[in-house]
Amino acid sequence: MPTDHEQREARQREILGILGTAQVTSQLELVEQLRGRGIAATQSSVSRDLRDLGVAWIGGRYTVPPARRDGREGDAGDEAESPEVAEVARFLRAVKPAGPHLTVVLTVAGAAQGVGLAIDRAAWPEVVGTMAGDDTVFVATASARHQQRLIQRLEAFLEAR
Repeated sequence: MPTDHEQREARQREILGILGTAQVTSQLELVEQLRGRGIAATQSSVSRDLRDLGVAWIGGRYTVPPARRDGREGDAGDEAESPEVAEVARFLRAVKPAGPHLTVVLTVAGAAQGVGLAIDRAAWPEVVGTMAGDDTVFVATASARHQQRLIQRLEAFLEAR
């Protein structure tokens, strides 16, 4: 009989598989899909699994971080590539400074938390931290120079669309 740890790992592998092939818009839907695959799950266990896996709620659906899709364990990766931010770039609307240490990033409604999480996971050295609401992310930087680098990075994503 598998241990609780083995059951959780198997359930999390299945969750990643489901989210990699289908757009899931609710935890209940994910519970039902898991049960259809023969895996017992509750909404609360799925909620914990999503949090542990770093799955974000972006654009009305659950989104797996790029590091998880690639089979890596959530490392920061090469800062120049920024796959975490590339994944959510389509949700960006505008970037503007708000003083020398704070940058305002505007997103589509409901996407700010996912964008903030992606910026945090990109591990850019100029970012001190983020705080997100519904359609706005505040990004703190250590200096005006760091802020300019951040704005350049984010504007590159806006221009690439």
